[in-house]
Amino acid sequence: MGKNLSRREFLKVIGFGGAISAISKGSGPLARLVNIQLSSESPEFSLTGQSAFSATTCGECSAGCGLLVRTVEGRAQKVEGNPDHPINQGKTCARGQATLDGLYNPHRIRGPLKQGGRGSGHFDEIGWDTAISVVKEALQNTDPGGVAFLMGLFPDHLHDLAQMMANAAWTTTQSMSVLRYGTLGGFEGRVTLMDAAQKLFGVSKVPYFDMQHAAVTLSFGADFSETWISPVAYTRQYHLMRQGYPGQRGYLVQFEPRRSQTAAMADEWIPLKPGTEALVAMALANLVAVLEQGASPHRFSGISLADVAGESGVAEADLRRLARIFIAAPRKLAIPGGVALGSTNGLAAAEAILALNILANNLGREGGLFFTPDFLINSELVHRPSTIAEMNALVERMKSGQIKVLFVHGANPLYELPAKMGFSDALKNVPRVISFASFPDETSSQADFLLPDHTPLESWGYQKVITGGDRLVISGLQPVVAPLYDTRATVDVLLAAVKAVGGDLAAALPFQDELDFLQKSAAVLMGQGGFYDDADVRTFWSRWQQYGGWWRKDAGLSKPEALAAISQLTRVNRAQYAGEAQEYPFFLLLFPQLNPGNGSSANPPWLQETPYPTTSARWNTRVEINPVTARALGVCNDDVVKISSLAGEIEAIVYEYPAIRPDVVAVPVGQRHLYLDRYVKGHANNPLILLALSQNNSGNLAFMGTRVRVTPAGRRVWRSV
Repeated sequence: MGKNLSRREFLKVIGFGGAISAISKGSGPLARLVNIQLSSESPEFSLTGQSAFSATTCGECSAGCGLLVRTVEGRAQKVEGNPDHPINQGKTCARGQATLDGLYNPHRIRGPLKQGGRGSGHFDEIGWDTAISVVKEALQNTDPGGVAFLMGLFPDHLHDLAQMMANAAWTTTQSMSVLRYGTLGGFEGRVTLMDAAQKLFGVSKVPYFDMQHAAVTLSFGADFSETWISPVAYTRQYHLMRQGYPGQRGYLVQFEPRRSQTAAMADEWIPLKPGTEALVAMALANLVAVLEQGASPHRFSGISLADVAGESGVAEADLRRLARIFIAAPRKLAIPGGVALGSTNGLAAAEAILALNILANNLGREGGLFFTPDFLINSELVHRPSTIAEMNALVERMKSGQIKVLFVHGANPLYELPAKMGFSDALKNVPRVISFASFPDETSSQADFLLPDHTPLESWGYQKVITGGDRLVISGLQPVVAPLYDTRATVDVLLAAVKAVGGDLAAALPFQDELDFLQKSAAVLMGQGGFYDDADVRTFWSRWQQYGGWWRKDAGLSKPEALAAISQLTRVNRAQYAGEAQEYPFFLLLFPQLNPGNGSSANPPWLQETPYPTTSARWNTRVEINPVTARALGVCNDDVVKISSLAGEIEAIVYEYPAIRPDVVAVPVGQRHLYLDRYVKGHANNPLILLALSQNNSGNLAFMGTRVRVTPAGRRVWRSV
């Protein structure tokens, strides 16, 4: 279809229940399915102000929550949760509500650009034909081993297509690199948790924790009410757990050095010393085994409660009391996540905490631990984030000149990676950097070409839900409005470039466009027990659009099998830290907040203005310090301090927070950026530069493995602005 569409021409009802189809400006992948009507003939515009609703998926994180978007005369007006969606069941978090801010943000990149010189900020507009030629030449003139894709954790369909490209271009000696990294995935401890599950159960997946049916839950650092894995789903589960069974209300114990929002919701907050989570879990496991079975497995038998209490700061009496509470519960659950997995001994902690579930005999039982079914859609492809070790290997290849072309989508490595890794210097050795960012950020500012993707509310796609629901869920995206600017789907750009390259690469990816790729991918779901089905692909696809994806009709969780003996658990070593305690006396705890997330959602002013629930802080980067520690340092609220580590130094505003250990200082990530938009740009106080390159045994970033020094800067500011 050759013409651009006005907003009024955009909407067209097809299929069942008014499923909305979208037609991108100038490309028209739906031209073969629908005919364009005059706006006066469209049901949505029969009355001025008439609302239409479209089902899609939130793109603010990788959880895959379903959305319903209300549009009026072709403009998106309001976002709410999709009540039919199994993951969020009609609810959203603050970032989900702020998706409209991303759509209408005035600082979006509005069309393809070529930068006059990296970091110059001087851009020339180029057409999409030129942009596709740039991608085509990059693919055609570069050996596969010299091409790398660096992507975020959303969306999955683009990651799948990139893997297909890499597989098609593979030779016996070279292959394209496809990496996937996001700060949130690292702070969740996602890879560490998957590796622990692989060792204990033979399945490399994030487990499903049935908290809604648990009578007692021990959460080790899993801040599920803010950002951990699937916060809306697990917060809903927490609510259901609180309703409990007749005569019984669910009980939550949160182990972490700082009282997070989840800890504030818990019945008990246990402020243990960082890096001792594995010891505490093993001590509890020892007590549970002895009290329930009369003997402890050999792996736990040498645990001294007195030593654990002395090391962790959790009193021996509390350890015994918590073990009795855990044993007495008819349905008990232990969850490893976040801070507990962020130390150098994080893998041992994950295994020890998962082992508590084995001892509790809750595998595959109500209120216990499960796994979700395998993905049916492109299931042969890798669905696992890259570790910091894998990212470091990419950086080394960039430094050595092996990477000739770097494609970046949904990731901001110049912001998200520790500065100590040297990504900035390595990027200078890559001849061609192509960014698909929708907004200017630290990484896109150093790109040669900016080929902006649509925002999620303008996009097609799917997201494979890894956990949070009791069944297999593939969450679908569809455009709810016509693209506001001259942006284009990255999948369409890559497919057009591949078609221009031709040969075996084009033959391996025989898709007309993004919509064709999605429909053919989703076709495998037909006849697989979904809550809707049809033998006709077009009817099936209209249902996909109507409901916002596909999921099984019935719950279908699988029972884990404990393959590894508890005696084979990873040995618990003392957590290691960068920096000597005498020079750097404080443990550094970096944490993602609900609103800005990993920093990708820092630009909506509405989110920045929303007070943080436990401190009411807004906008600026703060450092949470125990009042006793603040007095010892000679600082108080609103003082500016310097936080120094072996890796770097930042400034932050003091917030005296009594709900944190005196030997810990906590700084939120994602608040301010050097580049983004006028609301948050121009501030280089990125706390991730403080991190050393410590890793745990999974190769995951040990973000809890850094010590810092705090000194007064000699000035004060108003904290909120």
